[in-house]
Amino acid sequence: MEGAMSEKYYDSKLKIFALNSNKPLAEKIAEEVGVELGKTSVDRFSDGEIRINIEQSIRGDHVYVIQSTSAPVNDNLMELLIMVDALRRASAETINVVIPYYGYARQDRKARSREPITAKLVANMLERAGVNRVVALDLHAAQIQGFFDVPVDHMMGAPLLADYFITNHLDQDAVVVSPDHGGVTRARALAEFLKAPIAIIDKRRPKANVAEVMNIIGDVKGKRCIMIDDMIDTAGTITLGAQALIDAGATEVYASCTHPVLSGPAIDRIQNSVLKEVVVTDSIQLPKEKQIGKIRQISVGPLIGDAIKRINENKPVSPLFHNRFHREKA
Repeated sequence: MEGAMSEKYYDSKLKIFALNSNKPLAEKIAEEVGVELGKTSVDRFSDGEIRINIEQSIRGDHVYVIQSTSAPVNDNLMELLIMVDALRRASAETINVVIPYYGYARQDRKARSREPITAKLVANMLERAGVNRVVALDLHAAQIQGFFDVPVDHMMGAPLLADYFITNHLDQDAVVVSPDHGGVTRARALAEFLKAPIAIIDKRRPKANVAEVMNIIGDVKGKRCIMIDDMIDTAGTITLGAQALIDAGATEVYASCTHPVLSGPAIDRIQNSVLKEVVVTDSIQLPKEKQIGKIRQISVGPLIGDAIKRINENKPVSPLFHNRFHREKA
């Protein structure tokens, strides 16, 4: 583990395990809590089946498993389900899954006939496997909390993003921009932290096979624009929106999100866009080829580590919904 561990945590019954999706984040979380990561091996049979072995006793322990169900989504989801089953059969007292990025969250409702609600299916599988609690970060749709019949602690990335912009004095003359109507609540939360107004990009397609027209609702002329979304996938919306803001008179445009999915042409689009910087968290581990100069990654490790300690001590997690500058003044 890199860096010096925080003071050793007093409760020896609290254990943290990491699976394969994001071990660097798990190490930061364990360091924040003050525990060593649990010993486990995750490998595969020759046909690709996942095999997990927990290499220490966890009988009667309160176990937290860190696993983002990011790409490869199905492999990471199966790893998590198999790990939960192993923990249950090894007599863990409670099984708490920490899912910084919840895969399948975009399939949260029936938009058309005969569609599945896969986010609910994943919740059902986790509960059936034996999960007692879920800690999630910026779910794509807040109602996914209600898909579970066990407690869900829903952490927010906006306070961390706000801290970054304030620390770097980027909140001055800023306007927070939602890339669509659905993200207004998220934009308003960041705007309150930054004490900035908001604007909305209104996208309309006049008719089939005609390019979208982007209208800006709000005043962005002469302003620094900070776009925010819960995730950036192919980066099409965010890069086109940034160009529309520059065309409307913005001096510079930043983008921010909690989950850097960054699939397909995303990296090329960001690199070739007018975006000055894209600020993301490490809820998803970025391979080296995606760590370009325009992308700045901040860690959610301290936030999730603090949440784990508060949950284990039956303390409220609501103070973590505020950014650092607000907490220091409180």
